[in-house]
Amino acid sequence: MPWAEGLRPARMSRIAVVASRARLRETLVELARSGLVEVDTRPPGERASPPEIARALGATGPGAEPVTPRVAARPLSIEELERAERWDLVAGELELGRMAAQTIEHRGAAVLVGWAPQANVAELVGRLSPLGTSVQELLHPARAEAPTLLLGPPGARSVRTLVDTYGTVPYADVDPALFAGVSYVLMFGVMFGDVGHGLILAALGLYLRFSGRAAVASARRVWAVIVGAGLAAAGSGLLYGEMFGPTGLVSPLWLRPIEQPLTLIMAGVIGGSVLLGTSYLIGMANRWREGGPARLLYASSGIAGTSLYLGGAAMAAGTVAGYEALQAAGVAILVLGLVLLFAGFMADSGGGLAGVMQAVVELFDTIIRTGANALSFARLAAFGLTHATIGGIVWAATTALWASGGLGLAAAILIFVVGNALAFALEALVAALQALRLEYYELFSRIFTGEGRAFAPWRLAVMDEEDL
Repeated sequence: MPWAEGLRPARMSRIAVVASRARLRETLVELARSGLVEVDTRPPGERASPPEIARALGATGPGAEPVTPRVAARPLSIEELERAERWDLVAGELELGRMAAQTIEHRGAAVLVGWAPQANVAELVGRLSPLGTSVQELLHPARAEAPTLLLGPPGARSVRTLVDTYGTVPYADVDPALFAGVSYVLMFGVMFGDVGHGLILAALGLYLRFSGRAAVASARRVWAVIVGAGLAAAGSGLLYGEMFGPTGLVSPLWLRPIEQPLTLIMAGVIGGSVLLGTSYLIGMANRWREGGPARLLYASSGIAGTSLYLGGAAMAAGTVAGYEALQAAGVAILVLGLVLLFAGFMADSGGGLAGVMQAVVELFDTIIRTGANALSFARLAAFGLTHATIGGIVWAATTALWASGGLGLAAAILIFVVGNALAFALEALVAALQALRLEYYELFSRIFTGEGRAFAPWRLAVMDEEDL
């Protein structure tokens, strides 16, 4: 799959499945078997799941758990199935009946309307044409958003959970899974910078990947994020000279956090600014895809908001570095962003005095949030300092007890092991939560302005004659 296709949801086709009444059941069975079509149901928003249908109509044995609906390829009598206590097939027949009730009568034919991935329409035609059933592609409804099916670029599927936990990517938007994964592990690594702790975390991620234990099955899907976060932490540890604390096992390639905290804070803010800038770029692409040039130009996560952010950053950099030309350019870009933002807010407010007041308040709020979001990345350095400080305390206690000799040697080993275990557990949790917070509040707030809905194809297990 080309990279460009993997960076956005799969293209969806609006389709109509047209079947004769005589072949409707066979058509529905093949649709259920394929799992390629999300069927529109009536009334909108009241689609019941097959287990709920089964429970409502008594398709479970006395005191039994809800069954998984299955459908037989050939027609079966519900009465006979009930006598045989084949509640799974009863539920499947009831679900077929529910779906048949969704058809629209058109010139003696039964029509189902829904969505299917564009790439699978030809396969669907091949499945249904032997039954005399046709598949017609329709125009997309003007006000109906297509469902989202995310395939993901190569290597990004393992970090899908980071995005899915936040919400469903709108159909028109770019899939930010790869950016989310890279930014998360980098932010985690900066806050959890220790070679030893990072390698242990990476080893835990590999254990999740290759372990067959059911107890860790739910965590297995994020194994790549854990491995990446561990390796990023080990890399930061090399920069900081930290391996189970300041043990001297590795020399700092850059700085020791405790000795140069201001430099680390500045680096955190600058690094965070780069991530913010990237999220603005993705946001601009999304605004264009969602609403065209106007939305791209005036949105707070479009050109207007990006100009405010870049202008403020250039003005600050010019002031710190003493470059008046950069400072003046930053002021000009910032003013442009303010004008565009105000114009956009005025257009949304409807004008008038009340509209002006609303636009002013929204503009002020945007300015404050933009500055606060940029400075929020100072927490990368703050928690990196905290991790280094805890490691330093544990190592200082260890060396002091070791120097005392005797029982102090055993106490030193105990302090070192227990102290590092506690630091690992506590700081890993804190760094994971803080990186997630920065991901969702600072970065995703630029990328998303709304939420889509996931593609939910109609699917049932189909049992052929030999399986009954």
